[in-house]
Amino acid sequence: MDKYSQVGNQEIAAVDELYQDYLRDPASVDESWQNFFRGFELARTNYQSKSEFSGSNIDKEFAILNLIHGYRQRGHLFTKTNPVRARRKYRPTLDIENFGLEKNDLEKVFQAGNSIGIGPAKLKDIIAHLEATYCDSIGVEYQYIRHPEIVEWMQTKMESSKNSQSFTDEKRKHIFYHLKVAVGFESYIHKKFVGQKRFSLEGAESLIPALDAVIEHGAELGINEFIIGMAHRGRLNVLSNIMKKPYQNIFKEFYGTEYEEDISMGDVKYHLGFENTIKSDAGKDVKLSLVPNPSHLETVAGLVQGMARSRIDSLYNRDYNKLAPIVIHGDAAIAAQGIVYEIIQMSQLKGYKTGGTIHLVINNQVGFTTNYLDARSSTYCTDVAKVTRCPVFHVNGDDVEALIYTIKLAMEYRQKFHSDVFVDILCYRKYGHNEGDEPRFTQPLLYKAIAKHKNPRDIYAEKLSSLNIMSSEEINQEVVNFDNYLDEMFHESEKIDKLKIKQFLVQEYENFVKPGKTDFTDRIDTTVSKEKLLHLGEKLTTLPQDKVFFNKVNRIISDRKMMLSDNKLDWAMAELLAYASLLDEGYPVRLSGQDCERGTFAHRHAAFVVEDMDEKYFPLKNISPSQGPFHVYNSHLSEYGVMGFEYGYAMAQPNALTIWEAQFGDFSNVAQVIIDQYITSAEEKWGLMNNLALFLPHGYEGQGPEHSSGRIERFLTLAANNNMQVIVPSTPDNLFHLLRRQLLWGTRMPLIVFTPKSLLRHPLVSCTLDELSHGGFKEVIDDHIAKPTQVKQIVFSSGRLYYDLLKARVDRGDESTAIVRIEQLYPLPTDQIEAVLAKYKKAKRVIWAQDEPENMGAWPFLQRKLKHLNLELAARPESGTPAGGLMKQHNLRLEKIMNTIFSEAIFA
Repeated sequence: MDKYSQVGNQEIAAVDELYQDYLRDPASVDESWQNFFRGFELARTNYQSKSEFSGSNIDKEFAILNLIHGYRQRGHLFTKTNPVRARRKYRPTLDIENFGLEKNDLEKVFQAGNSIGIGPAKLKDIIAHLEATYCDSIGVEYQYIRHPEIVEWMQTKMESSKNSQSFTDEKRKHIFYHLKVAVGFESYIHKKFVGQKRFSLEGAESLIPALDAVIEHGAELGINEFIIGMAHRGRLNVLSNIMKKPYQNIFKEFYGTEYEEDISMGDVKYHLGFENTIKSDAGKDVKLSLVPNPSHLETVAGLVQGMARSRIDSLYNRDYNKLAPIVIHGDAAIAAQGIVYEIIQMSQLKGYKTGGTIHLVINNQVGFTTNYLDARSSTYCTDVAKVTRCPVFHVNGDDVEALIYTIKLAMEYRQKFHSDVFVDILCYRKYGHNEGDEPRFTQPLLYKAIAKHKNPRDIYAEKLSSLNIMSSEEINQEVVNFDNYLDEMFHESEKIDKLKIKQFLVQEYENFVKPGKTDFTDRIDTTVSKEKLLHLGEKLTTLPQDKVFFNKVNRIISDRKMMLSDNKLDWAMAELLAYASLLDEGYPVRLSGQDCERGTFAHRHAAFVVEDMDEKYFPLKNISPSQGPFHVYNSHLSEYGVMGFEYGYAMAQPNALTIWEAQFGDFSNVAQVIIDQYITSAEEKWGLMNNLALFLPHGYEGQGPEHSSGRIERFLTLAANNNMQVIVPSTPDNLFHLLRRQLLWGTRMPLIVFTPKSLLRHPLVSCTLDELSHGGFKEVIDDHIAKPTQVKQIVFSSGRLYYDLLKARVDRGDESTAIVRIEQLYPLPTDQIEAVLAKYKKAKRVIWAQDEPENMGAWPFLQRKLKHLNLELAARPESGTPAGGLMKQHNLRLEKIMNTIFSEAIFA
């Protein structure tokens, strides 16, 4: 359709030109025009003689066609969708004079009425039909969609019903009930907890009946489960009136003083999540999950997508019709937060699609204090939807019936086309950003109008009263009864001793111990028999005989076969064997990130492309008939959105190994909100466990400031209460056992792995099959060469620098230095460190050596944790940037580290 998307703004001659093209060759015009012109020809044959269609009559028909297209394309600019503001003026208007029509045409009958489903009709009736469909309480943007069948489906749905629905008296009472509880809940809290923050829904209470409608209609269309994400605006109302969180629990959160033991810190009430299974009106069980969300607007969107995809993969056999995500946005946030764009670009990608998300926008028309004209450059806050050509509905939030009709249509669209759909609910915010703000400081005109405006409940009550469905007395009594009921619930809240944050995904995590209660000194058996490893290795190094692969692929396979026969495995082979062993035991494995199929440094090669084809072969998908599912996806160039997605994916499948790999370790900076607000703090705030693993390539090889450091210091600053693992493995076997430990132990906690770069092919970085079939993960690796009686100094280090230290010790003939690797920086293995110190009793000097500047890396953390050791430091000079850009400078600073450690003073 986009080829002719501007026809509505051009001369009638443009449509006539299309018609002439159609007469010469019907296939030369778009299918939607073919359909119209076929109908037009039929009308000429059946209703009037050809002579009557000549000249001005044909011009008028085409003019009306142009007018119809104008309404379809631009009608959304001339709607009655704003409850408290006058609309901006747009030109040209849809006045008939702008389409070559005149007032005296209004009473004439035109065949163009066939194209909107009403048959031959007077022009005034055609216009009335179009006004009702496209310019009343609902505005629609959809003409930019490129698939004619979708455009035709939407036009038929909307124009056949004039974008409206008739409701029974009982259904209208049901709608009123949801408005009553939505408005009544906010009003009660406002009076009961004066001045306390709650980020109320007042002005947008029609969201509650809208959510009820999408859940009910979704259930009718086959949905078993909804995953919901939203920020703080209206969250308490959704928790209570949709999720059915008990009112008394919410009230207690306003004045409670202590949490139950499971949650150490907790969070403010309007960030909390909740899950529940409710019954639809038809008696169907529907699972609802409202994901916890921090104050970082839109952050939760990635988690919602990941959690939805995870459950679609694991529970619904990739049937997108069984689960739908719902994301509720604010207008300022959806227009300005970059993660929205990342998530939308993800929506149709093979590794991340969820079958379409219902996006609902609580459009307050103002940000914190900022007017919408200063909040975006686009016409609408939802214009990001056009990136993936998703339909957008703009609805007057005061017209609850129009909103419910729209939300049901959006649900049908999602189920049919498995695409995102946006519903922009134009409403207002009764108070300031929070209930303590004074909005008239910055928005005096808007809030003057809002002060006089009735809430959606009272507006709808007047309608029901006028239709004799409910009397004013009945309405008032229902309002009073609900207020009394909330009083009862408040008294119930006073009986609650301690606040309880209901655990999220209770069934999924019921068999796991909280990380804070885990004894990390227990050894986990992560070994795999040598026979099994050889069998798995054979599977990993066998390509299908009926497919042809690039010569270098055959070389990679040959090299890997040689590793197995020589019993000398590199990093990639140990990593792949870890995945293969877990898959063989039935565990799912998912790996995603930029270029992670091959690996940034061309080490992994988890997929092999068939020569001259787009087909790929995945050895890890061909381990055994009963294996767990393996997925590896090259992501789009996103960190924030994809890391959030993978966190959500891991959260929903604690028995899967889920990994996000950064292209370079410092790229995780872009997803720092996910790290700060979920990975490191979600267990303390919300009781969430999660075993997501981050692979952050880290190592100082002179590649400059952006490709050296994964920012170890940031993670260690956030490390507390066993909230995560921070690991810098230096051997392939330690990575093997680490990845297996992540699934085989009895807890679930995030895993941060600073993976190597140059070590991927370092001749000393290898392991044997015996090291995989025996032993386990080593938190500390002692020096097996140094003789304790000769050691005068102990050098603790981790990662790539160890191999430089090893070489320097050999080059300098040093026999008095023990080099000990701390592979697990957190939880810090203090007992093992103390055992090392006890072994080398004659050591007079203890050093921590790192590649990073002294104000970065692990030093600030270790200095605090091991201050009793009087650690010395060997590091690069403190700096505001992780590394320099010149190789010579890099090498000089590395040499200084070596000189600091292997100084002549220690040999005296």
